[in-house]
Amino acid sequence: MKQGMAVMPAVPVRKKPHHKYEMVNQLLFGEKVTILSVKKKGWYKVKSLYDGYKGWVTRHMILEEGKETPKNARPELAGALLNTLLVDGLPMHIPMGSFIWPAENGVMVTGGREYHYTGTLAEDIGEPAAIRAAIEQYARQWLNAPYLWGGKTILGVDCSGFAQTIFKMAGIPLLRDAWQQAQHGAVIKNLQDAQPGDLAFFDDQEEIVHVGILLGPDQIIHASGCVRIDTIDKKGIVNGDTGKRTHRLKLIKRMPQLTATGARD
Repeated sequence: MKQGMAVMPAVPVRKKPHHKYEMVNQLLFGEKVTILSVKKKGWYKVKSLYDGYKGWVTRHMILEEGKETPKNARPELAGALLNTLLVDGLPMHIPMGSFIWPAENGVMVTGGREYHYTGTLAEDIGEPAAIRAAIEQYARQWLNAPYLWGGKTILGVDCSGFAQTIFKMAGIPLLRDAWQQAQHGAVIKNLQDAQPGDLAFFDDQEEIVHVGILLGPDQIIHASGCVRIDTIDKKGIVNGDTGKRTHRLKLIKRMPQLTATGARD
């Protein structure tokens, strides 16, 4: 199967191959995919190499990789909320978490086009305490970002896309949907034992439908209407504006990178 790369800032991934169907995800610039099938009228079915998520994208937003594209290289991540990339000398603004692949003299050539990036990059973080601090620092930058089903950028994001992108910036890969994210990590039985960077999951009595990032045992940052900070207790989330309970707490998980030697538990 052929591979390709997202060459637009945020590529809409749709449930079926037509613009009338819902957007279920976005591929950020530089994200690589396997092209599973090709449909007439300009659609690819793709599978992300980052998280395995599948869906349909329009062909002009994915560039099939040529021989000049780096293989098996480790990318870096664009570090600011919006970043400027030069494409054949013209600007393109790409979001936080876009993949920046190694390139000779800072210029990546693929598909006959030159991509030049000189902006900020995410830093490598090793110690659990530093990872927790980075998660909170990145997350707070997104306050008031609007909710968008399937979104993963500061201009529109859903709950699991928010968690995935923030953790990605801190060096922790997560799967795309909340129910998938809930299958990993160690269970934290009591909310009072939660630490910044733990993930809280919420259900509707049948399945996991929401996720947020804990800032401690009584605060959570999550995408609900917009990215916001609300109060959380053992029953769930209480909206800080209305005082109403909005989500029912199901479980709390801590990712392995936050439980390594040196973690402050």
